[in-house]
Amino acid sequence: MLEETLVLFKNIRNPKYDKSLAGYKKTGGFKSLKKVFGMKPEEVVQEVKESGLRGRGGAGFPTGLKWSFMAKGTGKPSYLVANADESEPGTCKDRELMLKDPHLFLEGLMIGSYAVGCHHAYVYVRGEFFPAIKILNAAVDELYADGLLGHDPLGSGFNLDITIHTGAGAYICGEETALLDSLEGKRGQPRVKPPFPAVSGFNGCPTSVNNVETLACLPFIFSNGGVESFKSFGPQNNSGTHLVSLSGHVNSPGVYELRMDVSMKDIIYEIGGGIRNGKKLKGVIPGGSSSPVMKANEINVLYNFDDLAKIGTMMGSSAMMVFDQDTDVVKLLHRITRFYAHESCGQCTPCREGTHWSRQIVRDFLNGNGSEEKLKRLDRVGGNMLGTTLCALGDAAAMPIQSFVNKFPEEFRKYYATT
Repeated sequence: MLEETLVLFKNIRNPKYDKSLAGYKKTGGFKSLKKVFGMKPEEVVQEVKESGLRGRGGAGFPTGLKWSFMAKGTGKPSYLVANADESEPGTCKDRELMLKDPHLFLEGLMIGSYAVGCHHAYVYVRGEFFPAIKILNAAVDELYADGLLGHDPLGSGFNLDITIHTGAGAYICGEETALLDSLEGKRGQPRVKPPFPAVSGFNGCPTSVNNVETLACLPFIFSNGGVESFKSFGPQNNSGTHLVSLSGHVNSPGVYELRMDVSMKDIIYEIGGGIRNGKKLKGVIPGGSSSPVMKANEINVLYNFDDLAKIGTMMGSSAMMVFDQDTDVVKLLHRITRFYAHESCGQCTPCREGTHWSRQIVRDFLNGNGSEEKLKRLDRVGGNMLGTTLCALGDAAAMPIQSFVNKFPEEFRKYYATT
């Protein structure tokens, strides 16, 4: 029977765990930070590279490599910003870490700050996460009171402050440059790149933006034997465990910590307990609402970055949404198109117009006014958004449209006009 591999959730799965600073220290908390303070920053970056850690926010970019791009010798301060603006539909893993083990994440943020030479780190939290915001602020206060933040923590000679910043509910602010604009007090919308944040980010300074789960992996990587153990949890180039948000028509939905050498089929039927009410599986959205949909006959594949990419989809934020035989795919796509039409910032014409018209076309189908020409038009509208916008929201809106149209055309034909 498939079970979780507990690294990030080791404390959380203990019903007696005390998430206070004192409780976290009892589990070995901040020993990794102390070890890191005895290393050179470039050594820390190199060790993260060797671990194979890839970003857990969606793109899967190698974390150590991202840090190595940070501009040096500019005379400007460097910044590390934690992206806690978890807004991808179906995704709820970062919230679990912030709510139930905040000091694990904050230790990771401190390790990352030391690695990139950041003396003032920021946590940009989704505005609706009221309990998490309260818990993080209390945790930061504990760190200051204990001397682990501020001037010379652990006698390291390294000064560090952390500020918790609350967003205002815009999905687009999950995009790193929109997040930075929002953090600066501007309207959150994506910037033209280059320059990239590593060169000109927060207030025009070198900046790295990293996901909450990504940073939470760092204390384990710098524990005894951590790098090799971390690499052993998955196939090559897919190191570590990852937090999977499993939702939809399964018997046991939830957030689970799993290795990256586990198949989607096993996650659905062993971890998730199979499809509820004994029904058959119709499909899976594998990585949050922006990922191309998969049919039931495609799920015998390892759930990691590279294996999913090989079959034309992506793991994204590890948010697996399962739907059964009775699901109306057209209604499901309508909900997705409504979301992206609402959340587009409107800066880029292909995204602004494409999200609006894709929603309208799907609505026409639901009103019984579909046709073969409209089905082709819907696919064409999606194609016109791909790769034509400043950020990935255009792609995020287009990929589910094209995949639903191409994999479930018969579902749309049920809504063709009969006159």
